[in-house]
Amino acid sequence: MKTIDNLSFENKRALIRVDFNVPLNEAFEVTDDTRIRAAAPTIKKILEKGGSVVLMSHLGRPKEGPTNKYSLKHIVADVSRLTGAEVMFADDCIGAEAFAKSAALKPGQVLLLENLRFYKEEEKGDAGFAEKLSKHGDIYVNDAFGTAHRAHASTAVIAQFFAPEAKCFGYVMAGEVASIDKVIHGAEQPFTAIVGGAKVSDKILIIEQLMGKANNILIGGGMAFTFVKAMGGSIGKSLCEDDKLDLAKELLQKAKAKGVNLYIPTDAIIADNFANDAATKHSAINAIPDGWMGLDISTETIKTYREVINNSKTILWNGPMGVFEMSSFENGTRQVALAIAEATKKGAFSLIGGGDSVAAINKYKLASEVSYVSTGGGALLEYIEQGSLPGVRAIEA
Repeated sequence: MKTIDNLSFENKRALIRVDFNVPLNEAFEVTDDTRIRAAAPTIKKILEKGGSVVLMSHLGRPKEGPTNKYSLKHIVADVSRLTGAEVMFADDCIGAEAFAKSAALKPGQVLLLENLRFYKEEEKGDAGFAEKLSKHGDIYVNDAFGTAHRAHASTAVIAQFFAPEAKCFGYVMAGEVASIDKVIHGAEQPFTAIVGGAKVSDKILIIEQLMGKANNILIGGGMAFTFVKAMGGSIGKSLCEDDKLDLAKELLQKAKAKGVNLYIPTDAIIADNFANDAATKHSAINAIPDGWMGLDISTETIKTYREVINNSKTILWNGPMGVFEMSSFENGTRQVALAIAEATKKGAFSLIGGGDSVAAINKYKLASEVSYVSTGGGALLEYIEQGSLPGVRAIEA
Protein backbone atom coordinates (compact mmCIF):
# COMPACT_ATOMS: atom_id res chain seq x y z
CA MET A 1 0.00 0.00 0.00
CA LYS A 2 1.44 3.35 -1.07
CA THR A 3 1.21 6.05 1.61
CA ILE A 4 2.69 9.51 2.13
CA ASP A 5 5.65 7.80 3.81
CA ASN A 6 6.72 6.42 0.41
CA LEU A 7 6.83 9.77 -1.43
CA SER A 8 9.01 12.88 -1.34
CA PHE A 9 7.08 16.13 -0.81
CA GLU A 10 10.08 18.49 -0.84
CA ASN A 11 8.93 21.70 -2.62
CA LYS A 12 5.81 19.88 -3.86
CA ARG A 13 2.15 20.80 -3.47
CA ALA A 14 0.08 17.97 -2.03
CA LEU A 15 -3.57 18.12 -3.08
CA ILE A 16 -5.33 16.23 -0.29
CA ARG A 17 -8.93 15.05 -0.47
CA VAL A 18 -9.99 15.17 3.18
CA ASP A 19 -13.35 14.47 4.77
CA PHE A 20 -14.18 17.65 6.64
CA ASN A 21 -17.93 17.02 6.50
CA VAL A 22 -18.27 18.00 10.15
CA PRO A 23 -21.40 19.04 12.10
CA LEU A 24 -21.91 22.79 12.67
CA ASN A 25 -24.30 24.44 15.13
CA GLU A 26 -26.49 27.47 14.37
CA ALA A 27 -23.55 29.78 15.03
CA PHE A 28 -21.53 27.80 12.43
CA GLU A 29 -19.21 26.39 15.09
CA VAL A 30 -17.84 22.86 14.73
CA THR A 31 -19.52 20.63 17.31
CA ASP A 32 -17.46 17.48 16.60
CA ASP A 33 -13.94 17.86 15.20
CA THR A 34 -13.14 14.12 15.01
CA ARG A 35 -12.68 14.13 11.22
CA ILE A 36 -10.38 17.16 11.21
CA ARG A 37 -8.40 15.66 14.08
CA ALA A 38 -8.08 12.39 12.12
CA ALA A 39 -6.62 14.14 9.05
CA ALA A 40 -4.19 16.33 11.02
CA PRO A 41 -1.29 13.79 11.14
CA THR A 42 -1.30 13.47 7.32
CA ILE A 43 -1.24 17.25 6.88
CA LYS A 44 1.48 17.75 9.50
CA LYS A 45 3.68 15.02 8.04
CA ILE A 46 3.59 16.52 4.53
CA LEU A 47 4.47 19.96 5.92
CA GLU A 48 7.34 18.40 7.90
CA LYS A 49 8.59 16.79 4.69
CA GLY A 50 8.95 20.20 3.05
CA GLY A 51 5.70 20.28 1.12
CA SER A 52 2.75 22.63 0.95
CA VAL A 53 -0.86 21.49 1.22
CA VAL A 54 -4.09 22.20 -0.67
CA LEU A 55 -7.12 20.75 1.12
CA MET A 56 -10.38 19.92 -0.64
CA SER A 57 -13.57 18.59 0.93
CA HIS A 58 -17.34 18.66 0.81
CA LEU A 59 -19.63 19.82 3.63
CA GLY A 60 -23.27 18.81 3.87
CA ARG A 61 -25.58 18.47 0.89
CA PRO A 62 -25.94 21.89 -0.74
CA LYS A 63 -28.76 21.72 -3.28
CA GLU A 64 -28.38 24.97 -5.19
CA GLY A 65 -24.74 25.98 -5.48
CA PRO A 66 -22.90 28.18 -2.96
CA THR A 67 -24.68 28.51 0.40
CA ASN A 68 -23.23 30.20 3.48
CA LYS A 69 -24.55 27.40 5.69
CA TYR A 70 -22.29 24.90 3.89
CA SER A 71 -19.21 27.08 3.41
CA LEU A 72 -15.93 25.57 4.55
CA LYS A 73 -14.80 29.04 5.66
CA HIS A 74 -16.52 28.23 8.97
CA ILE A 75 -13.94 25.54 9.79
CA VAL A 76 -10.72 27.41 8.88
CA ALA A 77 -9.92 28.27 12.53
CA ASP A 78 -10.46 24.64 13.62
CA VAL A 79 -8.22 23.25 10.85
CA SER A 80 -5.55 25.79 11.79
CA ARG A 81 -5.77 24.92 15.50
CA LEU A 82 -5.61 21.17 14.96
CA THR A 83 -2.79 21.21 12.40
CA GLY A 84 -0.75 23.98 14.00
CA ALA A 85 -0.50 25.72 10.61
CA GLU A 86 -1.90 28.99 9.34
CA VAL A 87 -4.66 28.04 6.90
CA MET A 88 -5.56 30.26 3.95
CA PHE A 89 -8.96 30.01 2.29
CA ALA A 90 -10.10 30.20 -1.34
CA ASP A 91 -13.79 31.01 -1.73
CA ASP A 92 -14.14 28.86 -4.85
CA CYS A 93 -12.50 25.51 -5.54
CA ILE A 94 -11.84 26.11 -9.26
CA GLY A 95 -11.94 29.92 -9.50
CA ALA A 96 -9.05 32.11 -10.71
CA GLU A 97 -8.32 33.23 -7.14
CA ALA A 98 -8.08 29.61 -5.96
CA PHE A 99 -5.58 28.71 -8.69
CA ALA A 100 -3.52 31.85 -8.02
CA LYS A 101 -3.36 31.00 -4.31
CA SER A 102 -2.44 27.35 -4.82
CA ALA A 103 0.20 28.25 -7.45
CA ALA A 104 1.84 30.69 -5.01
CA LEU A 105 2.06 28.27 -2.09
CA LYS A 106 5.42 27.96 -0.38
CA PRO A 107 6.61 24.94 1.66
CA GLY A 108 4.83 24.83 5.02
CA GLN A 109 1.73 26.69 3.80
CA VAL A 110 -1.85 25.37 3.75
CA LEU A 111 -4.78 26.37 1.54
CA LEU A 112 -8.37 25.17 2.07
CA LEU A 113 -10.62 25.25 -1.00
CA GLU A 114 -14.33 26.04 -0.84
CA ASN A 115 -16.93 23.22 -0.72
CA LEU A 116 -16.56 20.90 -3.72
CA ARG A 117 -20.29 20.19 -3.75
CA PHE A 118 -21.07 23.77 -4.67
CA TYR A 119 -20.47 22.30 -8.13
CA LYS A 120 -22.85 19.55 -9.25
CA GLU A 121 -19.97 18.12 -11.31
CA GLU A 122 -18.37 16.82 -8.10
CA GLU A 123 -21.08 14.25 -7.35
CA LYS A 124 -21.54 13.47 -11.04
CA GLY A 125 -17.90 12.39 -11.23
CA ASP A 126 -17.29 14.86 -14.05
CA ALA A 127 -13.84 14.35 -15.61
CA GLY A 128 -13.47 17.98 -16.72
CA PHE A 129 -14.12 19.20 -13.17
CA ALA A 130 -11.69 16.60 -11.78
CA GLU A 131 -9.00 17.71 -14.23
CA LYS A 132 -9.40 21.36 -13.13
CA LEU A 133 -9.07 20.34 -9.48
CA SER A 134 -5.92 18.35 -10.30
CA LYS A 135 -4.15 21.59 -11.28
CA HIS A 136 -3.95 22.51 -7.58
CA GLY A 137 -1.32 19.90 -6.77
CA ASP A 138 1.77 18.01 -7.87
CA ILE A 139 0.85 14.94 -5.79
CA TYR A 140 -2.66 13.65 -5.09
CA VAL A 141 -3.34 12.25 -1.61
CA ASN A 142 -6.66 10.62 -0.80
CA ASP A 143 -7.31 10.74 2.93
CA ALA A 144 -11.11 10.80 2.83
CA PHE A 145 -12.23 7.29 3.66
CA GLY A 146 -15.74 8.51 4.48
CA THR A 147 -16.28 9.33 0.78
CA ALA A 148 -14.15 6.58 -0.78
CA HIS A 149 -17.28 4.61 -1.73
CA ARG A 150 -18.50 7.44 -3.97
CA ALA A 151 -17.25 7.65 -7.55
CA HIS A 152 -17.03 11.44 -7.25
CA ALA A 153 -14.71 13.75 -9.17
CA SER A 154 -12.40 14.43 -6.20
CA THR A 155 -12.23 10.85 -4.92
CA ALA A 156 -12.20 8.43 -7.82
CA VAL A 157 -11.90 10.38 -11.08
CA ILE A 158 -9.15 12.88 -10.23
CA ALA A 159 -6.49 10.21 -9.65
CA GLN A 160 -6.21 9.52 -13.40
CA PHE A 161 -4.66 12.97 -13.86
CA PHE A 162 -1.67 12.02 -11.69
CA ALA A 163 1.12 9.60 -12.57
CA PRO A 164 1.16 6.35 -10.52
CA GLU A 165 4.15 7.64 -8.55
CA ALA A 166 2.33 10.90 -7.74
CA LYS A 167 -0.71 9.54 -5.91
CA CYS A 168 -1.04 7.80 -2.57
CA PHE A 169 -3.10 7.27 0.58
CA GLY A 170 -2.98 9.53 3.62
CA TYR A 171 -2.82 8.02 7.10
CA VAL A 172 -6.61 7.92 7.59
CA MET A 173 -7.18 5.97 4.36
CA ALA A 174 -4.20 3.69 4.97
CA GLY A 175 -5.35 2.91 8.53
CA GLU A 176 -8.93 2.25 7.44
CA VAL A 177 -7.97 -0.02 4.54
CA ALA A 178 -5.44 -1.97 6.64
CA SER A 179 -7.93 -2.42 9.52
CA ILE A 180 -10.80 -3.56 7.32
CA ASP A 181 -8.53 -5.91 5.39
CA LYS A 182 -7.41 -7.40 8.69
CA VAL A 183 -11.02 -8.08 9.67
CA ILE A 184 -12.26 -9.26 6.28
CA HIS A 185 -9.25 -11.15 4.95
CA GLY A 186 -7.14 -11.99 7.98
CA ALA A 187 -9.53 -12.35 10.90
CA GLU A 188 -8.27 -14.45 13.76
CA GLN A 189 -11.07 -16.69 14.97
CA PRO A 190 -13.48 -16.71 16.68
CA PHE A 191 -14.65 -13.70 14.64
CA THR A 192 -17.75 -11.97 16.01
CA ALA A 193 -19.72 -9.34 14.10
CA ILE A 194 -22.19 -7.20 16.04
CA VAL A 195 -24.81 -5.69 13.74
CA GLY A 196 -27.41 -3.26 15.05
CA GLY A 197 -29.54 -0.40 13.82
CA ALA A 198 -33.12 0.17 12.86
CA LYS A 199 -33.64 -1.77 9.65
CA VAL A 200 -32.74 -5.20 8.31
CA SER A 201 -32.96 -3.76 4.78
CA ASP A 202 -30.00 -1.45 5.51
CA LYS A 203 -27.86 -4.37 6.63
CA ILE A 204 -28.84 -7.29 4.34
CA LEU A 205 -25.68 -7.22 2.26
CA ILE A 206 -23.32 -6.87 5.20
CA ILE A 207 -25.01 -9.74 7.07
CA GLU A 208 -24.79 -11.94 3.96
CA GLN A 209 -21.13 -11.05 3.41
CA LEU A 210 -20.28 -11.67 7.05
CA MET A 211 -21.85 -15.12 6.92
CA GLY A 212 -18.92 -16.26 4.84
CA LYS A 213 -16.41 -14.87 7.32
CA ALA A 214 -17.78 -14.57 10.87
CA ASN A 215 -18.32 -17.36 13.40
CA ASN A 216 -20.88 -15.32 15.34
CA ILE A 217 -23.26 -12.56 14.30
CA LEU A 218 -25.02 -10.72 17.14
CA ILE A 219 -28.16 -8.83 16.09
CA GLY A 220 -29.43 -5.79 18.00
CA GLY A 221 -31.43 -2.61 17.62
CA GLY A 222 -34.79 -2.18 15.87
CA MET A 223 -33.88 -4.69 13.16
CA ALA A 224 -34.04 -7.51 15.73
CA PHE A 225 -37.85 -7.29 15.86
CA THR A 226 -38.22 -8.17 12.18
CA PHE A 227 -36.34 -11.41 12.95
CA VAL A 228 -38.43 -12.05 16.07
CA LYS A 229 -41.71 -11.57 14.19
CA ALA A 230 -40.42 -13.80 11.36
CA MET A 231 -39.85 -16.50 13.99
CA GLY A 232 -43.46 -16.20 15.14
CA GLY A 233 -42.94 -13.92 18.14
CA SER A 234 -45.26 -11.15 19.38
CA ILE A 235 -43.49 -7.77 19.25
CA GLY A 236 -46.26 -5.32 20.23
CA LYS A 237 -45.73 -2.01 18.44
CA SER A 238 -41.96 -2.45 18.10
CA LEU A 239 -40.28 -1.34 14.89
CA CYS A 240 -40.69 -3.98 12.18
CA GLU A 241 -40.29 -4.23 8.42
CA ASP A 242 -43.23 -6.46 7.56
CA ASP A 243 -42.13 -6.66 3.92
CA LYS A 244 -38.80 -8.17 5.04
CA LEU A 245 -40.11 -11.08 7.13
CA ASP A 246 -39.35 -13.66 4.42
CA LEU A 247 -35.86 -12.20 4.03
CA ALA A 248 -35.27 -12.47 7.79
CA LYS A 249 -36.34 -16.17 7.66
CA GLU A 250 -33.98 -16.68 4.71
CA LEU A 251 -31.05 -15.14 6.63
CA LEU A 252 -31.76 -17.39 9.60
CA GLN A 253 -31.76 -20.44 7.33
CA LYS A 254 -28.56 -19.34 5.54
CA ALA A 255 -26.78 -18.90 8.87
CA LYS A 256 -27.84 -22.39 9.95
CA ALA A 257 -26.68 -23.92 6.65
CA LYS A 258 -23.30 -22.18 6.90
CA GLY A 259 -22.79 -23.10 10.55
CA VAL A 260 -22.78 -19.45 11.65
CA ASN A 261 -24.18 -18.63 15.09
CA LEU A 262 -26.75 -15.90 14.35
CA TYR A 263 -27.85 -14.56 17.74
CA ILE A 264 -31.22 -12.82 18.06
CA PRO A 265 -32.00 -11.06 21.39
CA THR A 266 -34.11 -13.09 23.80
CA ASP A 267 -35.28 -10.27 26.07
CA ALA A 268 -35.85 -6.53 25.87
CA ILE A 269 -36.51 -3.36 27.81
CA ILE A 270 -39.93 -2.33 26.58
CA ALA A 271 -41.73 1.00 26.84
CA ASP A 272 -45.29 2.24 26.35
CA ASN A 273 -44.02 5.21 24.38
CA PHE A 274 -40.97 6.31 22.38
CA ALA A 275 -39.71 8.69 25.06
CA ASN A 276 -37.02 8.72 27.73
CA ASP A 277 -39.62 9.18 30.48
CA ALA A 278 -41.96 6.44 29.20
CA ALA A 279 -43.09 3.64 31.51
CA THR A 280 -40.67 0.70 31.07
CA LYS A 281 -40.46 -2.98 32.01
CA HIS A 282 -38.56 -6.15 31.15
CA SER A 283 -40.05 -8.62 28.68
CA ALA A 284 -39.21 -11.74 26.72
CA ILE A 285 -38.58 -10.36 23.23
CA ASN A 286 -41.10 -12.69 21.61
CA ALA A 287 -43.91 -11.88 24.07
CA ILE A 288 -44.16 -8.09 24.03
CA PRO A 289 -47.72 -6.98 24.94
CA ASP A 290 -49.83 -4.90 22.54
CA GLY A 291 -49.20 -1.18 22.94
CA TRP A 292 -45.60 -1.71 24.08
CA MET A 293 -42.36 -1.46 22.07
CA GLY A 294 -38.87 -2.84 22.56
CA LEU A 295 -36.22 -0.12 22.78
CA ASP A 296 -33.16 -1.95 24.13
CA ILE A 297 -31.81 -5.43 24.75
CA SER A 298 -32.06 -6.63 28.35
CA THR A 299 -30.30 -8.73 30.99
CA GLU A 300 -30.31 -12.22 29.46
CA THR A 301 -29.24 -11.00 26.00
CA ILE A 302 -26.55 -8.74 27.47
CA LYS A 303 -25.13 -11.71 29.42
CA THR A 304 -25.04 -13.90 26.28
CA TYR A 305 -23.59 -11.17 24.05
CA ARG A 306 -20.91 -10.25 26.59
CA GLU A 307 -19.88 -13.88 26.83
CA VAL A 308 -19.59 -14.30 23.03
CA ILE A 309 -17.64 -11.04 22.70
CA ASN A 310 -15.34 -11.99 25.54
CA ASN A 311 -14.35 -15.23 23.81
CA SER A 312 -13.68 -13.54 20.45
CA LYS A 313 -10.34 -12.81 18.79
CA THR A 314 -11.71 -10.47 16.09
CA ILE A 315 -14.68 -8.13 16.59
CA LEU A 316 -16.53 -5.88 14.14
CA TRP A 317 -19.23 -3.60 15.56
CA ASN A 318 -21.69 -1.75 13.35
CA GLY A 319 -24.88 -0.37 14.89
CA PRO A 320 -26.29 0.15 18.40
CA MET A 321 -28.30 -2.34 20.45
CA GLY A 322 -31.08 0.08 21.31
CA VAL A 323 -32.05 3.75 21.41
CA PHE A 324 -28.80 4.61 23.19
CA GLU A 325 -29.37 8.36 22.72
CA MET A 326 -31.96 8.06 25.51
CA SER A 327 -30.50 7.20 28.93
CA SER A 328 -33.36 4.79 29.70
CA PHE A 329 -32.44 2.62 26.71
CA GLU A 330 -28.65 2.87 26.50
CA ASN A 331 -27.56 0.03 28.76
CA GLY A 332 -27.40 -2.65 26.05
CA THR A 333 -25.21 -0.54 23.79
CA ARG A 334 -23.01 0.50 26.72
CA GLN A 335 -22.55 -3.10 27.90
CA VAL A 336 -21.57 -4.22 24.39
CA ALA A 337 -19.07 -1.33 24.15
CA LEU A 338 -17.56 -2.29 27.53
CA ALA A 339 -17.36 -5.95 26.52
CA ILE A 340 -15.52 -5.03 23.31
CA ALA A 341 -13.04 -2.92 25.30
CA GLU A 342 -12.47 -5.84 27.71
CA ALA A 343 -11.93 -8.32 24.86
CA THR A 344 -9.49 -5.89 23.19
CA LYS A 345 -7.54 -5.66 26.44
CA LYS A 346 -7.23 -9.46 26.34
CA GLY A 347 -5.74 -9.30 22.83
CA ALA A 348 -8.71 -9.25 20.44
CA PHE A 349 -8.65 -6.97 17.38
CA SER A 350 -11.72 -4.71 17.40
CA LEU A 351 -12.98 -2.50 14.58
CA ILE A 352 -15.79 -0.03 15.30
CA GLY A 353 -17.57 1.41 12.27
CA GLY A 354 -20.77 3.25 11.45
CA GLY A 355 -21.86 6.62 12.79
CA ASP A 356 -23.91 5.37 15.73
CA SER A 357 -21.33 2.83 16.92
CA VAL A 358 -18.61 5.48 16.74
CA ALA A 359 -20.87 7.93 18.62
CA ALA A 360 -21.44 5.26 21.29
CA ILE A 361 -17.74 4.43 21.68
CA ASN A 362 -17.01 8.15 22.04
CA LYS A 363 -19.95 8.67 24.42
CA TYR A 364 -18.59 6.00 26.77
CA LYS A 365 -15.02 7.30 26.33
CA LEU A 366 -13.75 3.93 25.06
CA ALA A 367 -12.19 4.97 21.72
CA SER A 368 -8.68 4.48 23.10
CA GLU A 369 -9.60 1.01 24.41
CA VAL A 370 -10.55 -0.55 21.06
CA SER A 371 -8.21 -1.33 18.16
CA TYR A 372 -9.60 0.96 15.47
CA VAL A 373 -12.49 3.41 15.12
CA SER A 374 -13.51 3.87 11.48
CA THR A 375 -14.34 7.37 10.26
CA GLY A 376 -16.61 6.20 7.43
CA GLY A 377 -19.83 4.32 8.13
CA GLY A 378 -21.17 3.92 4.59
CA ALA A 379 -17.70 3.37 3.18
CA LEU A 380 -16.91 0.68 5.75
CA LEU A 381 -20.11 -1.22 4.97
CA GLU A 382 -19.57 -0.96 1.24
CA TYR A 383 -15.96 -2.09 1.52
CA ILE A 384 -17.13 -5.21 3.39
CA GLU A 385 -19.97 -5.76 0.89
CA GLN A 386 -17.96 -5.14 -2.30
CA GLY A 387 -14.40 -6.03 -1.29
CA SER A 388 -13.07 -2.66 -2.51
CA LEU A 389 -14.07 0.98 -3.12
CA PRO A 390 -13.78 3.41 -6.08
CA GLY A 391 -11.51 5.75 -4.06
CA VAL A 392 -9.22 2.87 -3.13
CA ARG A 393 -9.04 1.41 -6.64
CA ALA A 394 -8.20 4.86 -8.06
CA ILE A 395 -4.98 5.01 -6.01
CA GLU A 396 -4.05 1.37 -6.51
CA ALA A 397 -4.54 1.50 -10.32
